[in-house]
Amino acid sequence: MPNIVCYGSEHFPGVDALWKNAFPDDKAWNVAAAAIPEKTRFQPHLMLVALEGTLVVGSVMAGYDGHRGWISRIAVLNSHRKKGIGQALIAAAEERLATLGCVKVNLQVVESNSAVVAFYERAGYQIERRISMSKLLRHY
Repeated sequence: MPNIVCYGSEHFPGVDALWKNAFPDDKAWNVAAAAIPEKTRFQPHLMLVALEGTLVVGSVMAGYDGHRGWISRIAVLNSHRKKGIGQALIAAAEERLATLGCVKVNLQVVESNSAVVAFYERAGYQIERRISMSKLLRHY
């Protein structure tokens, strides 16, 4: 099993390549060059990478607002899928959130990526009926 560690700047090229592959239709605010610097300004210990040696094979970003936790941007290299890395990343993020006092973790799945729902259900997540809304505060 790969080693799961907090993200460091030396991991950027690997995470950038991973995200470009996993999220090919990303909006400008979600690409690694925009999202990672912002994430590492706040709760940098909740940005995790899975490593095989120095190779980034997975990543997850988590956050905690003092009330609820969030998991997002989970990705695993295609060549390393179905090996438990994604589940290990979720567990590591949940563990860190729990140490902060978090009692509930949320995540969102883009409708066009609904095939991953079973992956999250295996990790204990369940579908909740919600309407997700957003507002772009900065234009890219």
